[in-house]
Amino acid sequence: MTTRRLRALAAFPFALTLVGWLTLLAVWDDRIPDTLATHFSGGDGGRADGFTGRTAFTVISVALLVGLGTGWTVLVRRTALWGAWVTAGFAGTLLALLVRDNLDAVDPVLVVSPLTNLALGAAVAALCALAGWALTRLVPAGERADAPAGEPDAPRLTLGASEVAGWTRATDSRPLTVLAALALVAVPVGLVLAPWPGALLALLGLAVGVPGLALARVRVTVDRRGVTVRPSFVSRPRVRVPLDEVTGASVRELDTAAVLADYGGWGYRVRAGRTGVVLHSGEALVVRRVDGREFAVTVPDAHTAAALLNTLAERHGKV
Repeated sequence: MTTRRLRALAAFPFALTLVGWLTLLAVWDDRIPDTLATHFSGGDGGRADGFTGRTAFTVISVALLVGLGTGWTVLVRRTALWGAWVTAGFAGTLLALLVRDNLDAVDPVLVVSPLTNLALGAAVAALCALAGWALTRLVPAGERADAPAGEPDAPRLTLGASEVAGWTRATDSRPLTVLAALALVAVPVGLVLAPWPGALLALLGLAVGVPGLALARVRVTVDRRGVTVRPSFVSRPRVRVPLDEVTGASVRELDTAAVLADYGGWGYRVRAGRTGVVLHSGEALVVRRVDGREFAVTVPDAHTAAALLNTLAERHGKV
């Protein structure tokens, strides 16, 4: 409930801005020229030096507001709710002032956008920041969307005093596999092109393709050494959390919103307080470390992995 409330409060200023923007376009419909001045020189009195057709400008402006609104709605934190309101207010104000400056213009080259537009946009953004900050109180601090709780620790796996056990599973990402393959195909293509652009394309293909292929399919192993994640086809590079650094393990369901909000996307991710190998949405093994940080890896049958890891860590005297 709290997460939905927070996201609704983040989406609201963009919805309001979009409705206001479409209303302005309708009211000014017969005064907006076919070509608008959309970029202005700061060193030439604010004169126009870039132009966009009316239809393209409308599509781009609406897509901009929708894209910004979607991003803020998905990634918003309670402590940054004001940022969503600032972004919506500033973007909406600048768009409205831009069209106002173009109204009834016969020649878009003569359109001027004064620096006072930026000042006015900043003033509106400041007021929106205050509104967003005030609305933060509607979201309880103890139930924030930016601090998702994992499930309770998985049950321990029953092992005899002399028994040993290990668990291993491969997991992959088809989109990353395709991206890596396309990048590697660019290497020979680049080598047969002209020297400078061809070499640049080949280097870019290697830079994206090699690490991408290494991450496209990984093997996750839980055993007496801890948790190890490595490419399926080679033993290096690898990421390991030693058993003596493990204080517990749990399973978390990561949907697309959680992947973006908690880890900033897919791949090998490093964020404040957490790292992870996130190849897709779904089950993730989440390992808590003695320093308070978390390591997560998306892998099928994460419940079994977490249960075994808790048992091994308990044996090691850490749980």
